[in-house]
Amino acid sequence: MAGSAVSLYLDPQIRDWVLFPITLVMILVGVLRHYVMRLLQSPPKKQPKEAIREQRALVQAQILRATAANSPIPPTFYRSISQGLSKGLGDGSYLKEGPSKKDEAPTPPNPLTDPNAMDGMMSGMKTQMVMMVPQMIIMGWINFFFQGFVLIKLPFPLTLGFKSMLQRGIETQDMDVRWVSSLSWYFLNFFGLNGLYRIILGSDNAADATQTMMASPFSAATSSQPGQPQDFNKLFKAEQDNLEFSEGLYNWVAQDVETRILRKYGRKV
Repeated sequence: MAGSAVSLYLDPQIRDWVLFPITLVMILVGVLRHYVMRLLQSPPKKQPKEAIREQRALVQAQILRATAANSPIPPTFYRSISQGLSKGLGDGSYLKEGPSKKDEAPTPPNPLTDPNAMDGMMSGMKTQMVMMVPQMIIMGWINFFFQGFVLIKLPFPLTLGFKSMLQRGIETQDMDVRWVSSLSWYFLNFFGLNGLYRIILGSDNAADATQTMMASPFSAATSSQPGQPQDFNKLFKAEQDNLEFSEGLYNWVAQDVETRILRKYGRKV
């Protein structure tokens, strides 16, 4: 191939004034984006105690049912807890709205009037802006000042399939596929700096490029739509039946524990 004999010699100033600045700017922008995202995140709102009681009652019933076969609770206390919890689940006293609305199906909140849904949509829009706008500015900066620059040669061989990915903005057939253009160097840094961000900022950082890819208008629109609310009345009725069934499977883990300990340590009973 005639192009394999072509040699290029890069000016060291390209390394100092193009390669290093692009890399440094992208690193600093990622770190800045991480801290801006932390500042824009609103603190979680406190749930009313009625909603917490509703959730905790369901969790308590599930734990009590799951541990019935090897329960650490003595029989008298277990049946008292189980029956009191089953009665509360059945009459709706644990519901957030109270027993008066235990037979009414929950209605999905209107996103235009629900403040939680509005806050979620605004948070998605702010996240999208913080993620996308800096990348658009950097890409425009590279295209305006460094369009057509060849920055670096990769030290390992590649097939011709990588030519379109590594030499964006340079329409040259004779150039070795290992040479990287300025625009391609931007995309390599865009996806390749995630490991560096995890080292600097931790694994749970807001500078990861994968989050930028997910922050699209379509994902923001679908995530902001509220789903069907849970019908705790139906969940309570199902858990009430499960509690009544688990009472037949109850077994106290400390039953005849004295006899078992004496038998284990060789004492005849």
